[in-house]
This record gives sequence, C-alpha cells and structure tokens, in this order.
Amino acid sequence: MRSPWLVAFLAASAIHLVLVATDAGIADSVTKALLMPLLAAWVVSVRGPRLLVAALLLSWVGDVALEIDGAFLVGMAGFAAAHVCYITWFVRAGALDVLRRRWWIAAGGLVVWAGVLAALWAPLGEHEPALRIPIALYALLLTATAVTALAYSPLAGVGGVLFLLSDTLIALDLAHVGPSETGLAVMITYLAAQLLLATGITRANVQHPAGLGAEQMAR
Repeated sequence: MRSPWLVAFLAASAIHLVLVATDAGIADSVTKALLMPLLAAWVVSVRGPRLLVAALLLSWVGDVALEIDGAFLVGMAGFAAAHVCYITWFVRAGALDVLRRRWWIAAGGLVVWAGVLAALWAPLGEHEPALRIPIALYALLLTATAVTALAYSPLAGVGGVLFLLSDTLIALDLAHVGPSETGLAVMITYLAAQLLLATGITRANVQHPAGLGAEQMAR
C-alpha cells in the first residue's frame, strides 16, 4: 500500500508545479514550504536513515530561505549542509570503494564542475561577484553528491545528477546566462532529484545494506 505521506508529497508537488507555471506568487511559496517536510515524513514512516531525514530538513531550510529577500547565502548554506549529509551517507555505504574501481565517474564529475565554473566565472564576476567563491565551493559539493550517489545506486545516481542540473540552472540565471524563465525547470528537476535520492537510499538500504550495515549506517 502506498504511503499517505508519499501521496501527499506527490500531490503537493503537482500543485506547486502548477502554481509555479502560472506565477501564483505567495501561493507557490507556501506549497514549496510543505514539500520537503512531507518527503521527510515519508522517509521516517518507512524507517529510513536519519541522515536522509536531516538532508531533507536542511533542504527545507534552503527552500524557505530562498523565498526571503537577502537570504540567498543562508539558503545556500542549508543546501550545502544537506549535501554533506548525502555525501556522508554514500561514503559510509562504500561509495569510495566503488569510485576507486570506477574512477572515471569521479573524473567525469570534475570535468563537469570545471566546465560549469568556466561558463559561469566571467558572467558571475559581472553580475554577482560576491557569489563566485561560494558558488564554486557549493558546486563542488553538488558534484560530490552526484558522483557518490552514482557509486551508490542507479536511482540515487540519477537523483544526484538532477540535483546538479537543477542548481546549475539557478546559477545560470544568477549569471544572466541562457533563458531567464527557468523556475519551472528548476523545480521539476529539484523535486525529481530529492524523490529519487530518497527512494534510492531507502530502497538500497533495505535490500542491500552495505559497508557498516543498516543499523550503523542509520546513525
């Protein structure tokens, strides 16, 4: 039977995307604030790991902060802490061992990171110079999440890549590079990323607990 928390998350996501597409203003901010708590509640209901719950709640801090004028760096810090939780989980689960054998995953991630920075550095210097270093460091965390997620499971890997894509779209908008109306694409990729990361982690943890074992990994 499908969890009511997951159904609520999917329903709230659909409503939120419609509101974003129709530029509903405050209403889409309200629905946005509901999304990660609902997904976190689902993870708790299926006895998912605490690090995953922490990642989702820290993402919620980021979601809320990004709706407040002047709180962009606070939002970035919330998401950065969420990525630290994701990376910690994947590393504890043995991602580094996989990456030693499949080094090209990490190499590809570094190439993507360098390419994104190369495309953004000059435009950010013109429009948001104070954000260049924070965005570079945050992008490195994003890349680490994507790379370690790919080493963990296919579902989580796709989620990590979509998270990287979603936040790259935000950075491109800040740098005034590419299309200006990316809000809907950002939210579609972001919500898909969080759902796939949560599903990938909970499913792999139940079916194939690795490394430290499910009980230790949940700490």
